[in-house]
Amino acid sequence: MIEAVIYDIDGVILDSEPYWHEAQIEVFATVGIQLTVEDCLKTTGTAINEVVAMYYRRAPWQGKTQEDVMYEIIESVERRILERATLLPGVQQSIGFFKSKNVPLALASSSHVRLIYTVLKKFGLDHTFRIVHSAEHEEYGKPHPAVFLSTARHLSVEPQHCLVIEDSLNGLIAAKAAKMKVVVLPPHTQWNDPRFNLADYKLKSLTELNEQVWSKLILEN
Repeated sequence: MIEAVIYDIDGVILDSEPYWHEAQIEVFATVGIQLTVEDCLKTTGTAINEVVAMYYRRAPWQGKTQEDVMYEIIESVERRILERATLLPGVQQSIGFFKSKNVPLALASSSHVRLIYTVLKKFGLDHTFRIVHSAEHEEYGKPHPAVFLSTARHLSVEPQHCLVIEDSLNGLIAAKAAKMKVVVLPPHTQWNDPRFNLADYKLKSLTELNEQVWSKLILEN
């Protein structure tokens, strides 16, 4: 049985990945690191503090701390979310669907807590999720399963009875490592990537969530 549903935020609630790419390219350039969108795609789903630490190890810079760079990126993403973000198709529909099943909802993301609550407030989702948890509070981010395992613990639900909705490969790996079921929404450019077949169900958008999908998820072991 599925006793709880855990949403990711980036790429599931809103298409914020382009904002992350723009912000990283902009801010890393100030410390002499030139990134491309392709570089940014390689770290999709990874906590921003880990991304910053990785680039610092490769090419240490001066003048700004790693924390300075991280918060500049977060502020840049937040500004773009407030100015441009819209909910992805099917988000409200899926929330209503799960609520009709009396299944509690949670949110587990690699995003900084500040950004998570910016998104929830912007879209009026402040009271939608019983638990909101960030990998910021974990020793390891995705693809480590810690953020999902902690969320399940806060929900008082066994991991194997949780369904995760993810979009990134790192998130999918993390959820599966936590022994959870996963519905994945791969970016359209990665739809045919066979690694996403690890998911229990693959959808192009949450508008495709229906009774047939739900039935298969709760019946399949």
